[in-house]
Amino acid sequence: HRSVINDTMMALRRVGSDVGPGDRYCLPMPYFHIAGSGIVVAIIGAKMTLHGLIGFDPLKTLQIIHKEGCALMFAVPTMLIAMLQHPEFETYRPTTLKSVTCGGAPVPVAVMEQVKERIGTDIAIVFGQTESTGGITLTLQGDSFERKSATVGIPYPHVDVKIINPATGEVVPVGERGELCCRGFLVMAGYYNMPEKTAEAIDSDGWLHTGDLATMDKEGYINIVGRLKEMVIRGGENIFPRELEELLIRHPKVADAQVLGVPDAFFGEELLAVVLPKEGEELAEQELRDFAKERISHQKIPRYFQFVQAYPMTASGKVQKFVLREHAIKALGLEAVAQTPTA
Repeated sequence: HRSVINDTMMALRRVGSDVGPGDRYCLPMPYFHIAGSGIVVAIIGAKMTLHGLIGFDPLKTLQIIHKEGCALMFAVPTMLIAMLQHPEFETYRPTTLKSVTCGGAPVPVAVMEQVKERIGTDIAIVFGQTESTGGITLTLQGDSFERKSATVGIPYPHVDVKIINPATGEVVPVGERGELCCRGFLVMAGYYNMPEKTAEAIDSDGWLHTGDLATMDKEGYINIVGRLKEMVIRGGENIFPRELEELLIRHPKVADAQVLGVPDAFFGEELLAVVLPKEGEELAEQELRDFAKERISHQKIPRYFQFVQAYPMTASGKVQKFVLREHAIKALGLEAVAQTPTA
């Protein structure tokens, strides 16, 4: 409980001095999620009014912010995309928002640009996980838009962070990719009645191994480049889905894109892009291939493209990539390849 209170109160202080007691906070997150439960505690301590939703609905969220004059909001990227794309957005444009904190998944640059242009506020980018009782890093109020677009900020006060080579455990040089680890008051005590899993996540020196791939610059700003488990190894080359997702979402007809690996008999894995077109737009696979060909190396262009009207989601608004992968394996006839043993 000490960790949750300290973590969320530090986040509120970093958001800035223009928010405080008496302000209203819109929270469309479920309370069983760390972002939901943690923020509730902080709101009480900050003497703010909380406006929660039983379940996320883009129109209801817009209406609540508009009606109640909410100054703060926490959301995951898919929620912001749904709100920005809603046909009633202009009717309930959330102009009272002073701060939007976004986390839970990589935030596409295009989404940040739209929030700035259409809502009039910057997004504060937070990075964390349940095992860290919430945030580990957060952007600063004075950070430039470019920095907020490119990083998840710097660590919270009293939190140690390092980036290691996951194979050797050695700290990597500045700017090199590795696994992000953190240590401090925010690290959980452990998984309940799961000592072996706890030992896998937290080493003997108290470092929490997040499973996230990241880089750190000379000023201590962290950039999340992907998940260790989500990294696609195609023909021996490591490819990070986030890089391709950031690229595809900049196409004018694309609302969102999810990139993942599917089994391949020759390369081991191939890339699949599951694309959500903007409402009313028609997209062809070749359009996206041509768009990508001009901007990235050919081996990073997805072999497969699928177009959907919605993604399978968790209750906290995260895309269930494992479900997308299962559906793709069946649709592409890759069941036999998926069952082939690997070394």
